[in-house]
Amino acid sequence: MSVAEVSELNKALRKYFGYDQFRGDQEAIIKSILDGQNTFVIMPTGGGKSMCYQLPALLSEGTAIIVSPLIALMKNQVDAIRSVSEDDAVAHVLNSSLSKTETNKVKTDIREGKTKLLFVAPESLTKQSNIDFFTRVEISFFAIDEAHCISEWGHDFRPEYRRLRQIFQAISDVPIIALTATATPKVQQDIQKNLNMLDAQVFKASFNRANLYYEVRPKRNVEKEIIKYIRQRKGKSGIIYCLSRKKVEQLAEVLRVNGINALPYHAGMDASTRAKHQDMFLMEDVDVIVATIAFGMGIDKPDVRFVIHHDIPKSLESYYQETGRAGRDGGVGECVAFYAYKDIEKLEKFLQGKPVAEQEVGRQLLFEIVSYAETSICRRKYLLHYFGEEYDASKCSDMCDNCKHPKEKTEGKDDVVKLLKAVIELKEMQRANHICSFLNGEKTTEIKSYRHDQLPSFASGKDKEKKFWNAVIRQSLVTGLISKDIESYGIIKMTSRGHNFLAQPTSFMLVKEHDYSMIASEDTAVSTGPKDTFDEALYQALLDLRKQISREKEIPPFVIFQEESLKDMSFQYPITKEELTNIQGVGQGKARRYGAPFLTLIKSYVEENEIERPQDMVVKSLVNKSGLKVQLIQNIDRKLPLEDISKSQGKTMEEIVEEIEMIVNSGTRVNINYYIDEILDEDNQEEIYDYFTEAETDSLDEAYDEFDGDYTEEELRLMRIKFMSEMAN
Repeated sequence: MSVAEVSELNKALRKYFGYDQFRGDQEAIIKSILDGQNTFVIMPTGGGKSMCYQLPALLSEGTAIIVSPLIALMKNQVDAIRSVSEDDAVAHVLNSSLSKTETNKVKTDIREGKTKLLFVAPESLTKQSNIDFFTRVEISFFAIDEAHCISEWGHDFRPEYRRLRQIFQAISDVPIIALTATATPKVQQDIQKNLNMLDAQVFKASFNRANLYYEVRPKRNVEKEIIKYIRQRKGKSGIIYCLSRKKVEQLAEVLRVNGINALPYHAGMDASTRAKHQDMFLMEDVDVIVATIAFGMGIDKPDVRFVIHHDIPKSLESYYQETGRAGRDGGVGECVAFYAYKDIEKLEKFLQGKPVAEQEVGRQLLFEIVSYAETSICRRKYLLHYFGEEYDASKCSDMCDNCKHPKEKTEGKDDVVKLLKAVIELKEMQRANHICSFLNGEKTTEIKSYRHDQLPSFASGKDKEKKFWNAVIRQSLVTGLISKDIESYGIIKMTSRGHNFLAQPTSFMLVKEHDYSMIASEDTAVSTGPKDTFDEALYQALLDLRKQISREKEIPPFVIFQEESLKDMSFQYPITKEELTNIQGVGQGKARRYGAPFLTLIKSYVEENEIERPQDMVVKSLVNKSGLKVQLIQNIDRKLPLEDISKSQGKTMEEIVEEIEMIVNSGTRVNINYYIDEILDEDNQEEIYDYFTEAETDSLDEAYDEFDGDYTEEELRLMRIKFMSEMAN
């Protein structure tokens, strides 16, 4: 490039955007397009991709057509371009949201040469009327933003993107620039092949975002963990990603009732609400957006300080792009993902019923995200390796949890040799799972049908678990001893480095991997909090106090507080009545009636033992749950049959009885005598009531045995509710 050309481009950069110099490869990319060459740009989020087509469009004759996947993204881009020009006609969108008058105005501005950039959805390009129009005007070049949408191996594949090449050919023979923030070598090749631009100049910036901190946490008490995390970063901007719209709405509400300024965002909301919430986030009227992946594409907010994944995403590309929205101003951005293998199993179920090839791609992408989540080596190194870039982990400088808290290492030379021998014996034709079963000595259907159980290396690693061999494969992949053939859905092959290692083995330090196998996702698991981690000494003291009060008041101990409530007190250490009402099974009535001596005991225990209380872990319940509780009590006050109440709320009879139990156990009186009178006569009621008055425990099993099965479990349960309501409340 001549000095004069460099000077002209710099002048244009200064004139339109106010910058004195280009970033990275921007200048070379712009020159490539202006020279009429097909150009492929792979640049991380925040690297300045938009500039690569905006400036050449402003400098070229005719209109550049930019294909973009989201209407909200187009609107932002158009606003940005109009802000650097004196004429709003310089940039337009053309999509289904426009009226006929607006569409005509856009076409008039293009005909008159006023419009330099036209943002279109791929669907708009397929309309024959639009194709006919574009053939009659001057087009400078085509740009495809978010080009990974073209590839079936990309994380956001859209079938309509596969037709772009033939549409371009029907319109004009001008250069194409394809841009993406996430492309593995496989995706890159797929995009170029589909667009027939294998001749393109390829510009690939480093995928390393040195200012981002990566961390994966086990998915336990995730809502409490998120609230605690955000409270420690008060006033900072952040995005929380969830996989379902329902979870987005629910989590945003939980954050709001706990004093966090948060709003939901997902594709199921109407366009005006979505736009309003997005603008409030950009204008800093709200700190946190809880969103599905629909949020963030092209959002140019530089000071997002954290990105949290409530659910692990479906692919590493998604994860990389979503985390890339943090720290675009160069300041530190924290990327925290919550992971439980149960969530992966859920995602695998969603693949069922899809075409076989699509299922294979989906499983392969899930395998990669699992490997990233469970690995104990440098997360940055693992991530960059996935995108075809080598990285020296010593440069991470504690910017990922695994480097900050290094895991135990053991000598793994012999294990790696066993793995490499197995890969060769299996003729480099098998995937990771098959190799792990083979080494472990597991006679799966596949292994038996291929007669692999008769090979010399079969069961050579039976002293180790399959997950250990998975870790050996992962670490051997990252160090380049083996490779994965994505084209064949992840078949493991040897590399020249692997053959050299096998010929002359050297030390290979294996990092002990994380074990997430026992962690259930929040949706399917009972909280592992108080039951597993309560203070045993305090719990014993509270049991003794309960027994003492029970003798004084001549009522069974369980009437005062149930054991689960005492365990929760021994976990949260409440010292005020308000804090006591946050305890499982304790409502305001119970707190008022029995709380004082328990609070006194806990307070003195906390002071004597200098205990740091986890009060930032206390999460208020959702308002709608208390609304349902009120509705249930009102229906009981109206003396509606419990069967009718359960039908109206879409619940089973058992679920309704459980809810009534929870209401009563937390200290609220509920009168279901009208219902009990229909199913039990007075003598039977009195007999059961007397039993609970003298019982040491409220166990239904013991009550059932005591009466030798004379009463059903439901009858005993309803009578226990009556007893607790009258005696405890």
